[in-house]
Amino acid sequence: MTAPSIPPSIPPLTLPSPGAPGSPDKHWLARLRADYRIDRGRCVVRHDHEGPLRLLKSLYPEGDATCHSVLVHPPSGLVGGDTLDIAVTVGEGAHALITTPGATRFYRSPSGALATQRLNAALADGARLEWLPLEAIAYPGCDALNEARFTLAPGAELLAWDITALGLPGAAQPFLSGRFQQHLEIPGVWLERGLLDASDALLMDGSLGLAGHRCLGTLVFAAGSAIARDRRERALEAVRALVEDDPLRLTAGASAAQDGVLVVRALGPVVEPVSLLMRRCWAAWRETLWGLDGTAPRLWAM
Repeated sequence: MTAPSIPPSIPPLTLPSPGAPGSPDKHWLARLRADYRIDRGRCVVRHDHEGPLRLLKSLYPEGDATCHSVLVHPPSGLVGGDTLDIAVTVGEGAHALITTPGATRFYRSPSGALATQRLNAALADGARLEWLPLEAIAYPGCDALNEARFTLAPGAELLAWDITALGLPGAAQPFLSGRFQQHLEIPGVWLERGLLDASDALLMDGSLGLAGHRCLGTLVFAAGSAIARDRRERALEAVRALVEDDPLRLTAGASAAQDGVLVVRALGPVVEPVSLLMRRCWAAWRETLWGLDGTAPRLWAM
């Protein structure tokens, strides 16, 4: 069988310019393209952007082999009609770690228009990507879509998470209205898509739904081909031991969704315990599967 090829770049999405002051269309429309490649033994990134979306300077806390990038959206949040469109390519043998300095906020959308964050990532043979943004916060009354697609060539590997917090319990703003759509996909391999609707009492509070919890996290390790059974079992054992000792042990678990996809899931009342468990499991998989240090990026401690 011929191995699927990874395009050298993802065609840009053409976005209209924001409306002029005073016009009814003042939505943020932004895109970012980032391309990671090996250049003379170092992983480097070339990127361009349109609108309020930036990739800060490259960081190398682990040496030249791994490029750490910080993705910044200066407005810090989205309202109805806003779109963030992100495309990432990781070339053969390159290793990129992408995170954010703060949460992504989906604010109330009084217009009823959809606020969208969209990621498309393509990994070449032997590439590694760590997609580790801080949590997405769904404000009461939001109408939002958070979408991520990862295309993996044989030999490529991915560590990615999605952490979603519904409402702002610390500010006494529960998620009593609004809709939050989630989409995680490895095309042709694995797809999870869900709609978190505040008006769906059975989903929000039922024992087979969120059972009153308002934060959910998903951590994924995926490979472009089947993961060897012994490697898969070692990885699952490592995170299951962490889950068993965690305060969220009754609402968390790890499984092999497919031969090439491992998943850790957790529910919690607020974001902090879910985020902490995801970070511990990420570190365990980084060490077990890649033999790399699991020390958290310094940015997360700020």
